Amino acid sequence: MSALPQRKLTAAEYLEIERCAEFKSEFHNGEMFAMAGASIPHNRIVGNILRALGNRLEKRDCNVYPSDTRVKIERINKYTYPDVSVTCGQEIYEDEREDILLNPILIVEILSPSTAGYDRGDKFQHYQFIKSLQEYILIAQDTCRVEQFVRQHDWEWKYRIYANLDDVVKLESIGCELPLKEVYLKVPKPASS
Repeated sequence: MSALPQRKLTAAEYLEIERCAEFKSEFHNGEMFAMAGASIPHNRIVGNILRALGNRLEKRDCNVYPSDTRVKIERINKYTYPDVSVTCGQEIYEDEREDILLNPILIVEILSPSTAGYDRGDKFQHYQFIKSLQEYILIAQDTCRVEQFVRQHDWEWKYRIYANLDDVVKLESIGCELPLKEVYLKVPKPASS
């Protein structure tokens, strides 16, 4: 006896469920994927980035969002929650509820052992479909390591690694600097790579 195929959700069905849910889930290809909780180092890094970028961008037409902000990758009908996303200029939303962002210019993901491969692989490939995205940052939580991808052309990206607490990431998409000392502030001492 064969199992019946599971019916895929539409984006509208996902959003109806997700907007009432107690826990966040991403959506892709008709399926919902529950998101796991984050570690203390992960949350400290996110908090540090939100504070640092928020302070640097407070007098500019830019906004910094935490992981509760849903981003849609229109080309592949995927909804995701980046750890940090930044917009500058007019924000574009999917609908009048203004809870689904379509045009981030910077996305930051904090790596964990269970997500590092996905964040570097399929997730980055999916994010590249966002036309507005100019920069993608990956941050390790167990070692001092920040990886920076800056869009040069549609599928061409410049790559750079920062692996010392004295390093400073020059965020080209938003014209500001992010010292690793601030990224890892109060995070249990990450070992340099």
